[in-house]
Amino acid sequence: MRLVHINLLQPGMKLGKRIYSEEGLVLLSEGVELTSRLIGRLKDLGIGYVYISDAATEDIIIPDMLQEETRRRALVEIKQQFQSMSGLKTKSRIPHFGKALSGLMNTILEDIGSQKEAMIMLMDMNASDFDLYNHSLNVCVYTLVLGVASGYTRQQLMEIGLGALLHDIGKTQIAPEILHKPAKLSDEEFKIIQQHTTYGHRILKDEPGIPLLAAHCALQHHERIDGSGYPFGLKDNEIHEYAKWLALADSYDAMTTNRVYKQALLPHQAVEVLYTGSGTLYEQRMLEKFRDCVAIYPLGISVTLSTGEIGVVADIHSRVPQRPRIRVLKDADGQTLSAPYEIDLSTALSVMITGVEGVDEATPAVSRGELF
Repeated sequence: MRLVHINLLQPGMKLGKRIYSEEGLVLLSEGVELTSRLIGRLKDLGIGYVYISDAATEDIIIPDMLQEETRRRALVEIKQQFQSMSGLKTKSRIPHFGKALSGLMNTILEDIGSQKEAMIMLMDMNASDFDLYNHSLNVCVYTLVLGVASGYTRQQLMEIGLGALLHDIGKTQIAPEILHKPAKLSDEEFKIIQQHTTYGHRILKDEPGIPLLAAHCALQHHERIDGSGYPFGLKDNEIHEYAKWLALADSYDAMTTNRVYKQALLPHQAVEVLYTGSGTLYEQRMLEKFRDCVAIYPLGISVTLSTGEIGVVADIHSRVPQRPRIRVLKDADGQTLSAPYEIDLSTALSVMITGVEGVDEATPAVSRGELF
């Protein structure tokens, strides 16, 4: 299958993967033939890319980072626990949820461990919009991949995984009209949003079954190494390493997920934005590790090569994810090839990816709300 920009969809194309709502419900199943009405509905939902099945790419399989049942169970559990705390103000009313989430974390780790070479691949290319539950799960999975790549022990993975899963739990204490405002926040509203870090720490710090370091993840995931973050303006080694990894995963997912007011960035664009904060917002060594773990060109996406040829990403090398294997579908004159062939950019070093279908390659502007 291949990944097609929403503006290039044509009636008669068939979906290659399901499209989910923000609640995790299936909006359209794989195999559905698109009509003009359905394409219009997808545009209304703000979906940027859709997986399409066709003969030229039918053998390109897009793996999921989590099994479908794990993802469903996780979203149900996260939603249940977060909603039970919505507007909660007194510690005595908080349910004991550490045991349930620890069991879920074990299942997520098993799914990630079952992959031959776990990489950060976008989990929500087909999602209709950003929401707190999917974001919490995505950040958890991305952070765990970074933890595995960093050689963390099982105990450390449980700590950072729970911290990532619950990093935004303090947002349950923020008024919905501010939290879900579909426009730019005022300075006063932004200050209210910032309080979610201290709310989260307050909720988690004494919770049975939740490691104290997970509470520190909630507290520190918006701190930045130059002291420009919040809530305390901590610098460099004052910030726990878990929170530094979480800051990268959190910002990355925020930028690569659709918003009602902003189209999602593609991975290579988001990584480029993250690199603008190298040495100021994020540690350079961590950015390099993050880059090496990210499939910056998603499987199936259409790209233009420096040769003028056009093709789709057919495979990603875990050791050099920036240099995927490309299945060339059109020649330099734009003519569709009767016999597509592949170029492995990990060995064809003189060939570069110069563009991605439907994407303006100018450095994207990112608001403070997406990075902070």
